[in-house]
Amino acid sequence: MADLRKIIIDDQEIEVDPALTLLQACEQVGVEVPRFCYHERLSIAGNCRMCLVEVVGGPPKPAASCAMQVKDLRPGPEGAPPVIKTTSPMVKKAREGVMEFLLINHPLDCPICDQGGECDLQDQAMAYGVDFSRYREPKRATEDLDLGPLVETHMTRCISCTRCVRFTTEVAGITQMGQTGRGEDAEITSYLNETLNSNMQGNIIDLCPVGALVSKPYAFTARPWELSKTESIDVMDALGSSIRVDTKGREVMRVLPRNHDGVNEEWISDKTRFIWDGLRRQRLDKPFVRVNGKLTPATWPEALAAAATAMQGKTVSGLIGDLVPVEAAYALKTLIEGLGGSVEARTDGAKLPAGNRAAYAGTASIEDLDEAAFVQIIGANPAIEAPVLNARIRKAWLRGAEVGLIGPAVDLTYEYAHMGEGREALVDLANKSFDKVREVPSVVIVGMGALTGDDGAAVLGAVMDAVQKSGSKLLVLHTAASRVGALDIGAVSEGGIDAALGAEVIFNLGADEIDIPAGPLVIYQGSHGDRGAHRADIILPGAAYTEENGLFVNTEGRPQLAMRAGFAPGQAKENWAILRALSAEVGQPLAFDSLAQLRKALIAEVPHLALIDQVPANTFEMPEFGDLGHGAFALPIRDFYLSNPIARASEVMAELSRLAAARNAAPMAAE
Repeated sequence: MADLRKIIIDDQEIEVDPALTLLQACEQVGVEVPRFCYHERLSIAGNCRMCLVEVVGGPPKPAASCAMQVKDLRPGPEGAPPVIKTTSPMVKKAREGVMEFLLINHPLDCPICDQGGECDLQDQAMAYGVDFSRYREPKRATEDLDLGPLVETHMTRCISCTRCVRFTTEVAGITQMGQTGRGEDAEITSYLNETLNSNMQGNIIDLCPVGALVSKPYAFTARPWELSKTESIDVMDALGSSIRVDTKGREVMRVLPRNHDGVNEEWISDKTRFIWDGLRRQRLDKPFVRVNGKLTPATWPEALAAAATAMQGKTVSGLIGDLVPVEAAYALKTLIEGLGGSVEARTDGAKLPAGNRAAYAGTASIEDLDEAAFVQIIGANPAIEAPVLNARIRKAWLRGAEVGLIGPAVDLTYEYAHMGEGREALVDLANKSFDKVREVPSVVIVGMGALTGDDGAAVLGAVMDAVQKSGSKLLVLHTAASRVGALDIGAVSEGGIDAALGAEVIFNLGADEIDIPAGPLVIYQGSHGDRGAHRADIILPGAAYTEENGLFVNTEGRPQLAMRAGFAPGQAKENWAILRALSAEVGQPLAFDSLAQLRKALIAEVPHLALIDQVPANTFEMPEFGDLGHGAFALPIRDFYLSNPIARASEVMAELSRLAAARNAAPMAAE
């Protein structure tokens, strides 16, 4: 670190890194500096001028604290530390003047603005503005943009902070927004009136400091003070982004990101943010039992008795779906193994060894990407499988890191060296290309597209061999939020998914991404009337991820807690409780009667699950593997917006999927 430098801020002396801006230095001593355009994760624009401070002995005018660094300050008389004032009469007058200019053309529509109560302009006008305006001319108005079905625009409110432009360009990696015109004609617009084409566009809603960009699905449905706020974890992909679920009564009204530097920073994908309408539709709210070929409603005692009768004396297997908390998976595993059966969590056919944690949870953390000089992606499309992780790789690329890809060529929003599409390129990489990365910190990301083939174990072995030889770190990119936790508890059967599907009775715990063949009797436990429920003979309605407390382990192996924000509809129950009740019907009651007792038993068996929000270090063990096959890797997710039952129940996701399909099918004009 560079030598620290002394400065005095509002009579407080502090030593800071000279590379810090004055605004960051003020934050270190707890002095609040108002701002609109500055954001710590975006480049500096310096155009709103709200963060003005006085530099004593400097120019006779206030300075923009977001754009001036500590090293730019001149020392005071006789080498005294530079002095900054944030509450002097000069600063107060400057801020009042800036606020007056900002409000000249701003419409006074706070009572009908969706941002009311969460508006930076509103808050800062109260704190730093004046209670009158000298402006009597008509206000300027501008046309609203059509940015698509997610972001509603009211551009007359725009204060040209350019946060949305900088986010879409720098983080999301699309160049579809910018500012045109000068003076009174200046406005933020989209290129050729295009709708935004990004899986992360919803983040500009949070970034907008006024009500110019608001959530279209949420608009005019609730005010922030009406909502109950619950801190939880996202399960739409395996990243485990930190989120806040806002509910009004029994219904989820919106999902917002929470800051977590180690996982998602402060971004979330559009699927995470706008999935909430799928929590209301096509819900299973009562038990069903198939009678004479038709599913008919039943009471809980009838359904549990039917399930218990079906399971006794038969070969039973269990399937664990993509959105299942560890507690429910553990309860199912204990129940099925008590009946002599086995459970299988790898419903996509991934060849992941349960006993070797480094092989399925990797040895890298997501934060390692911030230091990486080389990132190798194998058999994955992170832009679809985990858009927030993709943004983090883009951040590393912008910093100068090289990126290589083995697999189908896709748009990752950044440049990469395409090394080939399949196994042959992987062999070549292991033999040659890794030599150059031994001297620099590097991360290898292997996706399910590489591990779900018949030779998945051999691919994983080849990747781990290359990682070990090059001294890199391994990150296994899962597509299911429940997968790592289920593998932690050993929820795998000896013959894989094919053996599990060969049982006489299959207990399907929320596995909707798999077709179960005709023959076995199927007991389905889940939240939505999706593919799994259509195939079921007995349906036990369970809670969704916002309706029960649950433990999930993300793709880097970090245990995280999802908290209950509301209650399941109708007669639906918490998943672990259903399995506990069923075990009593079967005559083999599980050894816990509460979630706390279940977690105690779980942690006794798998101690690292108690390390909430920590990434346990995994010992690198080479797995056994055979010969590699031939051909290209496939991509595990075809439609980003329809990858799970909650998404398929969402009207917003259906609309986004339709627009994406139309965009991909549109013929391109010759240039």
